[in-house]
Amino acid sequence: MTKQMTGPGVNPAEETIRLGPLTVRFLVTGGNSTGSVAAFELFVPAAERLMAPAHSHDHYEETIYGIEGVLTWTVDGQRVEVGPGQALCIPRGAVHRFDNNGAVDVKALCVITPAAIGPEYFREAAELVRAAAGGPPDRVKMVEIMRRHGLTPAPPPAA
Repeated sequence: MTKQMTGPGVNPAEETIRLGPLTVRFLVTGGNSTGSVAAFELFVPAAERLMAPAHSHDHYEETIYGIEGVLTWTVDGQRVEVGPGQALCIPRGAVHRFDNNGAVDVKALCVITPAAIGPEYFREAAELVRAAAGGPPDRVKMVEIMRRHGLTPAPPPAA
């Protein structure tokens, strides 16, 4: 469901995108901020692991602010737990991923500066997740989508 407003307003880009069990709700996109910032709310159910591979991005920082629950981020091999009222800035080039290892749903605010990624990436990823019909999404296609939107997938972990 998309609601677009022109000009200034509260949540001018509000759009909710479901990626399997995850939900991304865009509040501001680059189009609303002359490219300076994108912001979205991330909802991760309890005990949910990220389906996409760990990745980095060379063109923007990603700052995470915890609202509810605890999200466990792995950034360049270091585990960082982000809970309510805590923030984590993921610098350009840092390989990262997240998981909700807890028994509580997570809500976090994600801020991208500058707004080098937007809802288009999440829409494409969501379509791939839907096409998998409950199974894991096609990794090759996921990597293609990630690269097209400026994310650099990390190599799969050694077996």
